[in-house]
Amino acid sequence: MDAKVKFNKFLINKGLRQTKQRDEIVNVFLRLERHLSTQELFDIVRKKDKDVGYATVARTLKLLAESGLCRVVDFGDGVQRFEHKYGHEHHDHLICSKCGKFVEIYSKKLEKLQEELVRKHGYTQEYHKLDIFGICPRCGKGKQVV
Repeated sequence: MDAKVKFNKFLINKGLRQTKQRDEIVNVFLRLERHLSTQELFDIVRKKDKDVGYATVARTLKLLAESGLCRVVDFGDGVQRFEHKYGHEHHDHLICSKCGKFVEIYSKKLEKLQEELVRKHGYTQEYHKLDIFGICPRCGKGKQVV
């Protein structure tokens, strides 16, 4: 199912209207393949439509997350970002705690280990995320790697 169709069905099920401004916010978000903060998305959308308010962008991002189209990521800098989830492969993140640079990572071995740990402890997994914080190669120049 197309992401916009999924979102519009979600709105209908919640009894919410599909508005021009909400459509524009969703279109911009879906078009950009980046981890966006509310402020960043607001700044981009405002260039197209000066009437869009910050609160409308924030509410729409919350709805996108609730609908399963995106997820909230926190890279430890106090800024919530939103990344595409629907139709995208699962991945985790390596995050530099000095400069904030991040890398998306995927490891079949790590995924298998996580599944084994869930099973071993009798859990039923709903979802997971793994964020590894450290110092990137550029920030760690001259420092010994462990």
